[in-house]
Amino acid sequence: MTAASTGIPPVMTDINRYDPDHRRWLAEAIAKVRADARRSSDTHLLRVPIAALPGIDLYLKDESTHPTGSLKHRLARSLFLHALCSGWIRPDRPVIEASSGSTAVSEAYFARLIGVPFIAVMARSTSREKVRLIEFQGGRCHFVDNANEVYDVAARLAAETGGHYMDQFTFAERATDWRGNNNIAESIFDQLAEERFPEPTWIVATAGTGGTSATIARYIRYTGRSTGICVADPDNSAFFPGWRDADPTVTTDVCSRIEGIGRQRVEPSFVSSAIDRMIHVPDAAAIAAVHVLEELIGRKAGASTGTGLWAAFHVMSEMSRQGRDGSVVGLLCDPGDRYIDKYYSADWLAAQGIDIEPYRSCLRGFLESGHL
Repeated sequence: MTAASTGIPPVMTDINRYDPDHRRWLAEAIAKVRADARRSSDTHLLRVPIAALPGIDLYLKDESTHPTGSLKHRLARSLFLHALCSGWIRPDRPVIEASSGSTAVSEAYFARLIGVPFIAVMARSTSREKVRLIEFQGGRCHFVDNANEVYDVAARLAAETGGHYMDQFTFAERATDWRGNNNIAESIFDQLAEERFPEPTWIVATAGTGGTSATIARYIRYTGRSTGICVADPDNSAFFPGWRDADPTVTTDVCSRIEGIGRQRVEPSFVSSAIDRMIHVPDAAAIAAVHVLEELIGRKAGASTGTGLWAAFHVMSEMSRQGRDGSVVGLLCDPGDRYIDKYYSADWLAAQGIDIEPYRSCLRGFLESGHL
């Protein structure tokens, strides 16, 4: 009996793109990325005692202890899983990213882990240490003179090579499962469970893509907590004015001097409606904060950490004036040894016209009095 004799029309089109070899490669690649998460124990939540504020506890989530040394390790893992499961990454085709450095270090790590090439498109001003780390992980750096060019150049390279433009600035907020699955927010609240203030008054983050603040804010709402989410933003960033004026089209003419955070446009992954509060932090204040942090804990950190730390001190001072006890959580985003030639260099600070001494004096006064 034929299709014609039964009145059933024949199948006119059947396009089958199923490739068992590719599916096996994909399963192995995803297993390698997931295995990395199992091998990496969770990052520490450090308590930073401030003697002048005995009723307020400060914690820093130390993301510098990830295998690639920064908060961006979580993001890169999520981006790779998202792209692999979406069918965007193919064997022997490059993964390409627009980055200010740390995400590229982490993505280069995961690209090498699954055996695909990696190209980082970034500003020529990126710290030498980040360039070294990307190349150490097997990646290649493609430099542009204007930081605003990174998006278009990355997309063009992907088109020319048949590779995949990861586009962290678009996909950061959607690649991470904000409901749980070992995201940073779930980890913070789990680690605070036995502390005297297990539900912090504020969590202070910073924004490069906006993905971290979106994840934390969504998780707080999803789990019914009252914790506020505050985003600290440096000079020359579009995020603060864009949030203040409810205008996602805001741009700035000069790129941020605080690597990893602050962008010249409001990135698609910055979910402004989920943010409760923003604080603009001058670059000099952010850099002073990491110098003071080294005096407190004996470790250097990057200035993105300092941006959030200044805002956290501001919030703690406010709580003290209001007579409120509680806890505040900030992020230790990456180690300071990536920025020895910048934020810890007197020559670089002088060349940039940055004087951190007034802010450092102010912070030392805060540590003695509890008031900023």
